[in-house]
Amino acid sequence: MTLTFSKYQGAGNDFIIIDNRKNILDPADKKRIKRICDRRFGVGADGLMMLYDHKDLDFEMKYFNSDGYEGTMCGNGGRCIVMFAKKIKLIKNKTRFKTNDGVHTAEISDTTVRLRMNDVNSIRKLGDSYFIDTGSPHYVTFTNDVDNIDVFNEGRKLRNNQQFKPNGTNVNFVKVQTDGLSVRTYERGVENETLSCGTGVVAAAIASVFSGQIDSNNIQVKTSGGIMNVGFSRTDKDSFSDIILEGPAVFVFEGEINI
Repeated sequence: MTLTFSKYQGAGNDFIIIDNRKNILDPADKKRIKRICDRRFGVGADGLMMLYDHKDLDFEMKYFNSDGYEGTMCGNGGRCIVMFAKKIKLIKNKTRFKTNDGVHTAEISDTTVRLRMNDVNSIRKLGDSYFIDTGSPHYVTFTNDVDNIDVFNEGRKLRNNQQFKPNGTNVNFVKVQTDGLSVRTYERGVENETLSCGTGVVAAAIASVFSGQIDSNNIQVKTSGGIMNVGFSRTDKDSFSDIILEGPAVFVFEGEINI
């Protein structure tokens, strides 16, 4: 069977997107999803998304990590599937859609997507670091030398730390700069560093304000794959609402793969 797909990237975080409204690809087929995401034997991507119809909203998004398992919320993936929905003429420039963490709204401007994230109402301080759920769980630790961190090995150790059992966590290494933040992320499910992570960027921005290192409600975040912006309102000491993740969502190519 031949499967048509589109490839998108959001600040270097790359995704395979499939219009699955006719149930072409079985979401329970983990081995097949993993193989499609494989960079040597398949198309290659950090994750795969399936678009479905929704009776009340514009569409529903199901996200899968490159290991084949269904993942939690993906911020960059959410922005990319919004751009895909416009490409297939399902939406125009504004949308409401469902993910596994609820309903999100988004707005397109040229190649940029502004995605509204869920509120954050709890932040755990773990020594000098922080644990925040922004739709996906994130451990945020600050460093003065983010460029030379061994993200793979250090991130893997923290991702599998006993305190995050049984599901583990994503790990973000963050440097505070005069113009915002620089962030590198180890993503669970990919089990490696990715060029950027949307939910991780949001977690890093919130942690930087919560810890008193930045006093702003609009923060520029630099990743290895590009620049994003995070805006929010702080409603209480550890409560943040009106969270917006803004950044590029770019069509790369369309193709077919024999599955």
